[in-house]
Amino acid sequence: MLSYGFRISLRIREANCRQNQGLGFCTSKFFQLTSFMVRPLSVAIIGENYNQRLRRRLVSSSSLQSKPPGGLPLLSECFSRREDKCELHAEGSCPMAGGVVALGKFDALHIGHRELAIQASKVGTPFLLSFVGMAEVFGWESRPPIVAKCDRKRVLSSWATYCGGVAPVEFQIEFSSVRHLSPRQFVEKLSKDYGVHGVVAGENYRFGYKAAGDASELLRLCQEYGMDAHIINSVMDKNQNSRDIDSRDVKERGQVSSTRVRHALAIGDMKYVSELLGRPHRLISLVNDQKELTSSSDKYMSFPKSCLLNLPPKEGFYEKCSVLLSDEKPVRCRIFINSTHIHVEMDEAGVCSFDNSEDLGLLLGIEFSESEC
Repeated sequence: MLSYGFRISLRIREANCRQNQGLGFCTSKFFQLTSFMVRPLSVAIIGENYNQRLRRRLVSSSSLQSKPPGGLPLLSECFSRREDKCELHAEGSCPMAGGVVALGKFDALHIGHRELAIQASKVGTPFLLSFVGMAEVFGWESRPPIVAKCDRKRVLSSWATYCGGVAPVEFQIEFSSVRHLSPRQFVEKLSKDYGVHGVVAGENYRFGYKAAGDASELLRLCQEYGMDAHIINSVMDKNQNSRDIDSRDVKERGQVSSTRVRHALAIGDMKYVSELLGRPHRLISLVNDQKELTSSSDKYMSFPKSCLLNLPPKEGFYEKCSVLLSDEKPVRCRIFINSTHIHVEMDEAGVCSFDNSEDLGLLLGIEFSESEC
């Protein structure tokens, strides 16, 4: 962060867009980042000939193959807005039939959510069941997710080592379709429509219309409908920063929560974020327009925040990061975030070389170190 011994000088050079003798110059602002002894970065206007090199590694969605665990998701998954819904098959069965579902919102996929999946894996095939569309139903302000939609399967795959070698599968239900169900009707739907064998929930879980049902009622109803039910204790946040959370929140009992993850990102404490998530935070961006990606050399690139698919940390300088580009190996880098752009300085030269392509997208990941930045 800015307070961790780094002096960051900002020098903005503006270049007016102009077409001149066949060269496409793009308006851009480059922020010069310097520490105590780092020499200034030289910034030049980028012409068409350099942009052709800049985009050599842009790849189309059709050419991307499955990535190894820990890599970037498929580009096609980022273009698609389709959710994994638990729809009934033609024969009337649901993919979750016979499995054990963990119930929750699962916004951050943090260590508390992972604990639910671990418990589900101990008694059956683990699934996560959550709701989508709550913001639209209640008129809540839209906000970016903590985990990019196309990156959720990677995170769940990483949980396989905790879940007996089986990665939990996530299914989502449209909230509008179950909003008016009573607690009994909801459990009946789990049993009869989805055919689940059992459920796992946290001790503070509430369900049914106007959250009328609690954990004890879930146990009772599941027993009535012949399903196993397991209620687990909340995973508590032992970090001292927990005292900064709004104590007026009636749901705030000191447990690990998505609210705490958002708070940690808002203050830029990436060590705290990693503790809550159980992994480093990864930003995913999708650069669709070649004009959005700018660079001053083979080691520096910038792109607008509008390309981000999930929530970034506080504006500032982050020293120990890695950038993932296409199917390339991770490259160590430093990140500067301002109000409009993400600026990346990489340790290795030649990473920022791409072919010119108007219609292709660049999928790019930035992973923050678990240590203090």
